[in-house]
Amino acid sequence: MSAKPYFERHLEIKVKELEPDHADDCTLKRKPRDFPRVSGARPTVSSLARLAGVASSTVSRALKGDERISPAVRRRIAALAAEAGYTPNALARGLVGGRSGLVGLVLGPVSNPIYAEMMQEAVTEAERRGLRLMLLHAGPGPIEDSTAAALLQYRMDGCLITSAGLSSRAAAICAANDVPVVMLNRVPKLHAVAVSCDNRAGGEALALHLLETGHRRPAIIMGNADTSTSLERAEAFATALVEAGLEPPRRFPGGASHAAGFAAGQAIAGLPARERPDAIFGCADILAMGAMDALREAGLRVPEDISVVGFDGIAAAAAAPYRMTTLSVPLSAMIARGFGLLAERMSGIPLPDEVVLLRGTLQRRGTVRDTQPPG
Repeated sequence: MSAKPYFERHLEIKVKELEPDHADDCTLKRKPRDFPRVSGARPTVSSLARLAGVASSTVSRALKGDERISPAVRRRIAALAAEAGYTPNALARGLVGGRSGLVGLVLGPVSNPIYAEMMQEAVTEAERRGLRLMLLHAGPGPIEDSTAAALLQYRMDGCLITSAGLSSRAAAICAANDVPVVMLNRVPKLHAVAVSCDNRAGGEALALHLLETGHRRPAIIMGNADTSTSLERAEAFATALVEAGLEPPRRFPGGASHAAGFAAGQAIAGLPARERPDAIFGCADILAMGAMDALREAGLRVPEDISVVGFDGIAAAAAAPYRMTTLSVPLSAMIARGFGLLAERMSGIPLPDEVVLLRGTLQRRGTVRDTQPPG
């Protein structure tokens, strides 16, 4: 049996002259298009060149539309490539051109739906820009050196980080190898480039909304203790309440999952009625949603017995059974701006660090009761 791959044995090119300038005389005899593909028989430029009886460089130029190759030859090689199911090797092209078109993506814990929504937005924006994303990390905690090393191994042109911190060594690895990094939805502690929702403005807006609706004992369910997102939201929320003359709000430990919010909600529901807060601010929608489920399981009504607000604006928070008042993050604008900052730095032009803050939108729904008298 022939050792040639299946597609080579079912395609035949006859070339009267091997030189590219005379290859217009070639004819293409093809079998029916619906022959099955065989695993392990992926066509390459070299295999196409063998079929065509020309140099690999001729095939490569023809597939790129190089005008040094005659139109007839370009058409015939394109037809051969289509028949064989050939697609360019992006990584190999990156080795030659210096750019792979790959952008690394670091996500937060998948227990929080905001990261799935951010990934979808990032995929859409990358495709619009002719780039491809590679998921490097998903979960809490700092980015390890191995993740930074993967940026180099796969010749990433840049990296977007939606969660976690960048260790000083990982940052040094990226900087030393000219791999730009842009943080999304968080403000880095060290000098860096970032695009984030204005978390402080959002936290303040939620506090003012509760104050305007007559709440006087709000509490906070905290996010992860080491993330700027949660800390900024909580600090701004608490500051607005204190500046309005209220006591500092009680803080309950949380995290970044429904389970963490549920546990905090159970703790709040278990308090005596006189000690129970009259409103809860979950530093993330998923925390507020978990708290709502715990409160309802304990027989408390939202918002009649206790109001609940969140922050993020995820799709699930807007739907039944939550329909939650929240501060919506401008995800599409944030992702687009992040790619813009990354593209500017991928061009190789030295640019200063930059932090961009985008305002969110207060979404008033059905989880806040208005206790203020009319008029």
